[in-house]
Amino acid sequence: MELPDGQPAYVLHSRAYRETSALVDFLTPQGRLRAVLRRARGKGGSLARPFVPLEVEFRGRGELKNVGRMDSAGVAAWLIGDALFSGLYLNELLIRVLPAEDPHPTLFEHYAATLQALAAGRPLEPLLRAFEWRLLDQLGYGFSLTQDISGDQVVADGLYRLQVDAGLERVYLVQPGLFHGAELAAMAEADWAVPGALGAAKRLMRQALAVHLGGRPLVSRELFRKR
Repeated sequence: MELPDGQPAYVLHSRAYRETSALVDFLTPQGRLRAVLRRARGKGGSLARPFVPLEVEFRGRGELKNVGRMDSAGVAAWLIGDALFSGLYLNELLIRVLPAEDPHPTLFEHYAATLQALAAGRPLEPLLRAFEWRLLDQLGYGFSLTQDISGDQVVADGLYRLQVDAGLERVYLVQPGLFHGAELAAMAEADWAVPGALGAAKRLMRQALAVHLGGRPLVSRELFRKR
């Protein structure tokens, strides 16, 4: 994969590698890239932390690249408390779900905007649901919230379940885990004032993402539970 000389990037995760280096997962407009950062304990290593806008030059054509240059490209998003856990959740989600070297410039822009919104103290749940939905859609796993798998319009008093590989299926017998049509309509419009809409969106996104997470729980979710 041929990369530009320098490109915008965020660190998703960094860990020690060999004597003085670090193995770093980056999010860039060109996708998720993994690279070795030499002399990670020096000045460059201080930048290798999450939520800092960077400009990075990557070298090498293989899957594991080398960081040639890394500079700050703006003010870091200062996240604390639940906003910090939310940012860590986004990073872990991207590492687990986003294929390596699969370009998604729009997703990169949405990620950067979401970090700024978290830092500004905006309500967490709508931001997380919007990002999860954008991620699924960008990866080709999105589905309609206004039509069921038969092509019929979702109706407010209907009950629906998610068929992960297809979309929403209308059902007529009450069973656990269903979604009300009114909730789905609210999700489609991002109208979080509708009672139950945010909770239903959280359940829907968990069901939609579960198959792509391979059955392993997300560490960042456990951190939320322990607070």
